[in-house]
Amino acid sequence: MKRLIAVPIALALSSLAPAPAQAPPEDALLRWMDGIAQKQLQAREDAVAAVRTVADAERRKQVVRRKILDSLGGLPDYAGPLNARITGQIQADGYVIEKVIYESLPGFYVTADVYRPSRPGRYPAVLLQSGHTQEGKAEPQRLAANLALKGFVALAFDPLGQGEREETWDPQLQVAAAGWSVPEHIQEGAQSDLVGEGLARYFIWDAKRSIDYLVSRPDVDAQRLGAAGCSGGGALTTFIGALDTRLKAVIPACFPSSYRLMFVGGDTHTEMVTPQQIFLGLDTADFVELSAPTPWLIQATEHDYFTPAGVKMVYEEAKRWYALYGAEDKIAFFVGPGSHGTPLVSREAVYQWLIRWLNDGHGDYHEQPVKTYANWELLVTKTGHVEDEPGSRKFYQFILDSYQAKRKPGTTAELTAELRRLQVPAGGSAPAVTVLDESQREGFRIQHIRFESEPGIDIDAQLYVPSAPGAKPAALLVTGQLSDFLKERIAKAGSVVLSMDPRHSAPSNARRPFIGDWQANSRADLIGLSLAAKRAHDILRGVDLLCARTDVDAGSIRAAAQGVKGVWLLMAAAADPRIRKIWLDKTPYSLVEALHNTMNTNLPDAAIPGFALHWDLEDLTKAMGNRPVMWTDPTTWMGRVVPLGPRFEYRWVLGDIAEMSDAQNLDYAQEFMR
Repeated sequence: MKRLIAVPIALALSSLAPAPAQAPPEDALLRWMDGIAQKQLQAREDAVAAVRTVADAERRKQVVRRKILDSLGGLPDYAGPLNARITGQIQADGYVIEKVIYESLPGFYVTADVYRPSRPGRYPAVLLQSGHTQEGKAEPQRLAANLALKGFVALAFDPLGQGEREETWDPQLQVAAAGWSVPEHIQEGAQSDLVGEGLARYFIWDAKRSIDYLVSRPDVDAQRLGAAGCSGGGALTTFIGALDTRLKAVIPACFPSSYRLMFVGGDTHTEMVTPQQIFLGLDTADFVELSAPTPWLIQATEHDYFTPAGVKMVYEEAKRWYALYGAEDKIAFFVGPGSHGTPLVSREAVYQWLIRWLNDGHGDYHEQPVKTYANWELLVTKTGHVEDEPGSRKFYQFILDSYQAKRKPGTTAELTAELRRLQVPAGGSAPAVTVLDESQREGFRIQHIRFESEPGIDIDAQLYVPSAPGAKPAALLVTGQLSDFLKERIAKAGSVVLSMDPRHSAPSNARRPFIGDWQANSRADLIGLSLAAKRAHDILRGVDLLCARTDVDAGSIRAAAQGVKGVWLLMAAAADPRIRKIWLDKTPYSLVEALHNTMNTNLPDAAIPGFALHWDLEDLTKAMGNRPVMWTDPTTWMGRVVPLGPRFEYRWVLGDIAEMSDAQNLDYAQEFMR
């Protein structure tokens, strides 16, 4: 095989290759999280080093498999019919493309193209997972066609949110309203989090049911099955390769890197991880080792952001496991040229590996020229959208089903305990404060300050201090438009004001609307943390700061926030009675409301795993007891203000009444500080 790398690795299992040196991330939050991740990964490596025999390996496999499945919320408990239909076919030169649709769950349609040899017979079969191309199953067609010419049946299917399975398709705009597949996946992942599931659960299930379909075909030899995929498809190939023992050859590309490097690099989307993976003592190598000694070809490219160095770390560790089974020849590492993707030499490595392990080595691994088809030519459904199929259901409906089946309302006491577990309550001691600069205004001074919320997390804030002597009321304002409007006005009225923004990461890519600080939230979950809870913790450290000041009346602290940040404030206030009153403005009124829609805005910033199964935002307000909550213009998760009754307050429409533009907010501000 061209450029096949068989790295000799010592069998002394107590030694592991150290992580290559890397520059610390410039993003302070990412740097802090990476520090936690590396300690957890080191603890995992110490545990793996104790695996010295096949018996040790088999025991660890049992633990790893249970952890993966538990973190996903298990796999769906469904064994119903696929209801597979062939809707059309293309007669190509030497092979046939069949257009197939089947149901992985009732009403959850999967569209696929099956490439098979023209001549009759029973053949080995390969499941091809697509990467994040919006067209889905059309992506691996060159690979699939060549496999058919080489005597394989190849199935390429549309992942959720791609191809004919777009969840937010707008027929009027003729585009996915979420932007493209990745924002859809991120939103679906946040909904899954709320009900204690991992989005990968449904991707894995689709792959499993696709294998079920393959083995049901008379032209497929069920004893000779393989799987391959690149990027997002490489992640799914890694997962299904670990969890489905029917696969006899597995080839993930441009993904299977160690989180030693991948935590701060790569671009792992929501369906490319399992919940709390690193916190549970797992790294990518565990998925490879779980299926040992099944043959795996692990692929990378020279200039990929899933770096060959990180992928090689997975290979080197797994290679030692395969040695325990006497199966060193069943694992290999291949690096192709160029950037992210599968160049010709990588594809030919795929053919060679599959021929070797699924076809007794018989066949020519060289790629042949084939006709490639436009996306529309490969469509399975009449309209190009599974939602138009009779009985079709959307993903959010399955999440809502899970919520309704698993829901178990919790008590206020249990909620208080959960907030403690999530590390929301502050320590109570005053954080050290550094004054970075200071300016004077009429009646008050402004200090740009920095304080440490916890070791490694510095919060930049502004402190507005009135000139009048004595202890004063105080307001903590979480930064945003409301804070900008209020801070100087409240300070002029004689209150100390702390304007602060809890920990956050760099802004998200502009091509990914509606999803907030999604990647920071995903990384926090990998190490067992909830960023929503840690941001509530930051707010309470601001309260600690105010309570320690001699010019603050600690019994009169109020706090205000807008939008999703109001959820963090509500958590903080529910956990700490020192916040005497809160103002939430344009904050979504319910977490459960987010389960009733395909699209939401900034939901990852509030999605605490499993929280919605027991509590909603209303329960947080109840946990505040008799302390007042001002809630103005409550919204859905798409930002639409909704009428919810007299306990909420609503602005009237200003229109062009320019002289009254601030009147409503000033009235609310007076009520807030009263």
